[in-house]
Amino acid sequence: MKDLLIEKGPNRKVDTNTIFPKDSLGRHFSFDFFIRKLSNGDSFDRKCCLKPFELKVVWQPKELNKNETIDKEIQEMIKKDTEHWKEVTVIIISVVKCLAKNNLAFRGTNEKIYENSNGNFFSVIESIAEWDPVMKEHFRMIQDKETHNHYLSHKIQNELIEMLASEVKCAIIKKIKKAKYFSIILDCTPDASHQEQMTLIIRRVDLESVPLKVEEFFLEFLIVEDTSGLGLFNVLQHALKSLDLDIYYVCGQGYDNGANMKGKHQGVQKRLLDINNRAFYMSCGCHSLNLVLCDMANSCQKAKTFFGTCQTIYNVFSNSTKRWSVLLEFIDDLTLKSLSATRWESHIECVKAIKTQFYQIRKALKKLSKISDNGQVCRDADSLLNGEFSSFEFILSLVIWESGFDFAISEAKEIAISVKVKPEFPQKHNKKRKKHFHEIPNTEREHQSSQEAFKRDYLFILVDMALVQLKSRFGESIFDYDIDGDGLFIELKLLQKMLPDEAYKSRSPWTSIQIMEYARRMDMFPNVLVAYRILLTVPVTVASAERSFSKLKLLKSYLRSTMTQERLNGLAILSIEEITAFV
Repeated sequence: MKDLLIEKGPNRKVDTNTIFPKDSLGRHFSFDFFIRKLSNGDSFDRKCCLKPFELKVVWQPKELNKNETIDKEIQEMIKKDTEHWKEVTVIIISVVKCLAKNNLAFRGTNEKIYENSNGNFFSVIESIAEWDPVMKEHFRMIQDKETHNHYLSHKIQNELIEMLASEVKCAIIKKIKKAKYFSIILDCTPDASHQEQMTLIIRRVDLESVPLKVEEFFLEFLIVEDTSGLGLFNVLQHALKSLDLDIYYVCGQGYDNGANMKGKHQGVQKRLLDINNRAFYMSCGCHSLNLVLCDMANSCQKAKTFFGTCQTIYNVFSNSTKRWSVLLEFIDDLTLKSLSATRWESHIECVKAIKTQFYQIRKALKKLSKISDNGQVCRDADSLLNGEFSSFEFILSLVIWESGFDFAISEAKEIAISVKVKPEFPQKHNKKRKKHFHEIPNTEREHQSSQEAFKRDYLFILVDMALVQLKSRFGESIFDYDIDGDGLFIELKLLQKMLPDEAYKSRSPWTSIQIMEYARRMDMFPNVLVAYRILLTVPVTVASAERSFSKLKLLKSYLRSTMTQERLNGLAILSIEEITAFV
């Protein structure tokens, strides 16, 4: 201890205004022990509190410097022991970081080395001990009971996770502050314990990287008790304050289409705009597009019947492993997919699988109707064969969702001829009605072809619904910022003339990031750089928030039985932040 005091020396980096605590006799430490003040105003350091280097020279014996003191062996043991624990700590931290980064469970049913079911943490440590001499010696000391402080318990693991998470979060906050402008992305979902969780994502533009890049960082899961617009906004405001982020530098906000989030009067976006009117709101592009397409699919009876048939085809085969094996006998490329209300991609995959393998699926239905012992399955298979799989309208519906009408007609006819289905629309008998004397006969409408009726009752309704929904959900908005409008206009005109031809005349025109990178290299477009920074910072989707919930679900369900709530939260922050920040 004396040696350490000599080596380290007293701590003199303390505020001179600090009042040290008094003991029972009323005495306390004073800075007069460091510095002596004379009556003439001069001051000098007291030798009893010399700096560490001076202390070594004045007080440390020569024998200690040469490591030849009477306790030489003890000094060597202390030094060796110190280096050992440093190396052990580095290995433990590396294992904790690796497991946390990959969302792996740490603990098993016990916490003893070389025993079954002791968890991933001990398994990795044991593997390292097979070849690493430091950890091998550490395990020997544990087994021989030479030490009881092995630093492998779950408490140490929790502490290291929290320390690593804190360091990662601090690094992210520094990056966000350096970018100045940032956007927030929020989304809510209940976890496995039925507790409402809100994920906080920060988006910013990295101006220091080459090339420029847009980054989104996960910061934390926020527990929500009040899911109203006011409750969510209060949680957000408190979180930004705790992270030392200025709400007035928020230039964008992105949420899903929930009323409590995007509400124009009581939603989170309106309450944030009341404080910072330049926090441009952008609803999630993925959610909005999905809603547009879902509205199209439910816009008319033909569309609803079509997708209902697609789901029926999937159900006929998927409800039994034997029936699914029958399907696999005839197809070798794409399997049938089920529909999903929240993922429009599932609709595309479902239609694509049927369209590209129409003939094979039809053969599978024929075989299924003959060999199945289930009467309902036989009826469903026969109904599909004699109904939709013999209908040109259904074949055309498979194609029309991916191409224009004229091209769809041509492709649908090819498919129909290949499966021996007449490529024509069913003729419907138009009922004649008695006309009033003032009505003008409309012979064209009365004798309208079935193809025209299909376009009118199906295609035109889909197109109208798409146009209306796209306009309402992707309407243009304007955001205002502290940018010199006249200066920005002049710089944009100059930048347009200076950009090389490949920027807008090539097959792949430059992206916004490439244009911003060019403006940064030229170092003469300050307003353009600010405008592009704000443009690229505004979020367009909450996909990163959705992905963070997949991590939350994994953690809550898979690790819940073996980990404390505090450690669970720490691991969630660490793993997702590290993946986002460093990978």
